Amino acid sequence: MSTPFEIRLPRSDEYEPWLALWEGYNAFYERKGPTAVSEAVTRTTWGRFFDASEPVHCLVAAAGDRLIGLTHYLYHRNTVMIGPTCYMQDLFTAPEARGRGVATALIQAVYARAREAGAPRVYWQTHETNLTAQRLYDTLAQRSGFIVYRKDL
Repeated sequence: MSTPFEIRLPRSDEYEPWLALWEGYNAFYERKGPTAVSEAVTRTTWGRFFDASEPVHCLVAAAGDRLIGLTHYLYHRNTVMIGPTCYMQDLFTAPEARGRGVATALIQAVYARAREAGAPRVYWQTHETNLTAQRLYDTLAQRSGFIVYRKDL
């Protein structure tokens, strides 16, 4: 039997446990060298979660006193609907907690928060090689068919 978990807001004293998950997420996407996320960006991101004027939010999955998952999401305006759109930017489950419904629970919690905020849509992206995540995502949302382009400046 696995330990039950809850989805909740992070506490300000949970930087280190959150950081371990954040570093795991960044390692999964091989963000190192020139694409590494700097300590300044990491600390700024963490601080944004506790600033009511920021549109960036965080939810964590906690099993007892351990954090086992995270999601970061933000709201933005768009040109095709009146309400804000919710972009789930990051989603990560600790390897030892995978297969327990943590990612599904985090996504469902973002859906609930987005509804409360008046957002008619939640969207996200994943790497084309992340087939395990895609199998889950295909059960929870529809593929948009769009391809993402970007240019670092």
